[in-house]
Amino acid sequence: MSVKGSIAPIEYTQFNHHVEWDALANLQVAEPEWQYSASIFQAFLPPESVLVGECWQIEKDGVLELLRQLNPKPNLDININNGDSLGLWACLRAYNDEFADIVFRIHAEFVIEGGRFTPSQFAGHLVIDRIKEEIIFFQMYVPNGTLNFDAYWDTVGSELGYCPQMELCTGTLPDHVEFTTSITQEEAERALILCFYNSVQISWVSLEAALELAPAQQKPIHVVLLDGPLFDESC
Repeated sequence: MSVKGSIAPIEYTQFNHHVEWDALANLQVAEPEWQYSASIFQAFLPPESVLVGECWQIEKDGVLELLRQLNPKPNLDININNGDSLGLWACLRAYNDEFADIVFRIHAEFVIEGGRFTPSQFAGHLVIDRIKEEIIFFQMYVPNGTLNFDAYWDTVGSELGYCPQMELCTGTLPDHVEFTTSITQEEAERALILCFYNSVQISWVSLEAALELAPAQQKPIHVVLLDGPLFDESC
C-alpha cells in the first residue's frame, strides 16, 4: 500500500527561528511516498472487541515506522510532559456490516539537528472494509491552528510556530455510508482527549460567567491565566 507524506514549509515562529535555524528552515518529509504492507495498520486495531465510543491504546512499533516516513528520528517519549502528555489512543467512531471508522490521536516528537520538533498532536482517521479486510482510507496529520508545534533549539531555547501541513495519507473516504452505530467526530475527539488530559474534565467558563455563577451556586472563583493551549502539545 502506497502512503504519501507531506511537510509544508514553516510559515511562522515566535522568535523567527524558522529562518535562523537551518533544521527548521529546511524541514521536509523524509520520504514523499512509501510502500507498506497492509499489516502495519494492525497497530491501530483494538486487541479485543470494542463498542462505539470506546478507546484503546495503539501499538507503538507500527506508528514509529509510519512516522519515519516524515522524519527519520521520531520519539514517542516526548520531552514536553507534565504527566499527561504521553500516549497513542484510538476510538471506534462508527461501524456497520461493511465498514469500521476509527479516529485516533498520537503525541510524538522528532529529533532534528540541534534540537527537537514537537507537533501539537497527530490526529488521524482510518476506515476499514470489514468484508474485504482492506484499508479504504488512512490519514495522520497535524491539525491547523494559530500555533501547532513547539520546538527546542539546544543552543537557544524554546520556540512556538505554525506549519501548514504535516501529513501521511492514502486511499479515499467512502461516500454516503450509513452506519449502524456511530458517534460524532466531536464526541470521538473528546473521548480521545480524555485519555490524555485530566484538565478536560473541568467545566471551564469565562470570568464573566463565573462572576454570575459563583453567588448562585455559593462557590468560590478559581482564576487560571494561561499563555498557551491546555489541550495539545504546542506550548
